[in-house]
Amino acid sequence: MEIDLSSAAFWIAVGQIILIDIVLSGDNAVVIALACRNLSPEQRKTGIFWGVAGAVGLRVVLTVFAALVMNLPWLKFIGGMLLVWIAVKLMLPEDEDGHDIEPSAHLWGAVKTIVVADFVMSLDNVIGVAGAAHGNLALLLFGLAVSIPLIVWSSQLIMHWMERFPVIVLLGAGLLGYVAGQMIFSDPGVRAALPPLPAWSATLAGGVGALLVVGLGRWLERRILARQDVTIV
Repeated sequence: MEIDLSSAAFWIAVGQIILIDIVLSGDNAVVIALACRNLSPEQRKTGIFWGVAGAVGLRVVLTVFAALVMNLPWLKFIGGMLLVWIAVKLMLPEDEDGHDIEPSAHLWGAVKTIVVADFVMSLDNVIGVAGAAHGNLALLLFGLAVSIPLIVWSSQLIMHWMERFPVIVLLGAGLLGYVAGQMIFSDPGVRAALPPLPAWSATLAGGVGALLVVGLGRWLERRILARQDVTIV
């Protein structure tokens, strides 16, 4: 995909990157709050700033690396299958235990906690964003540059919306499934094993991925809640 600011495909891909980052970065605000909650008010702002800066920098490096190697045969297939699992997991009820994040009374201890926790949690973002960028490094950087400030400034508000309007999570999971379907279909190894197919087949593969994620996620959600004697409204 070439960088063409007048192209609808370019802005659709940018929109996908932004939405994926928003949906999959909701937990970051919780991690930041938990890691910094024992700091003094003066240190809290500094800890949040450097923690977010370190986490964002690390995520950009990981995502760029993922985008550069994504065109190797079967890597997109593996990444797409992982993204299906991540998308389904997004729809399932969270564990009662929540985040096992130890607060720190020291500024750089809190910063280290934020960066390490974000590194552990960033696999979903890296795979999703790299897949939405279709291996285009410039598009990837553009999308991240737009989405990162949005996430940092509005993560608490986004979390509130996701809790108040669960349909946002459903739509986000469907988007991840769509990207996963396209990733799997566009893998060089998969394409080599298939006969020549029309261009619209990639869109169809994305649609199948979205339906698979939403259907499987809802089925597993009902089974889990049924075991917990909770009725889905």
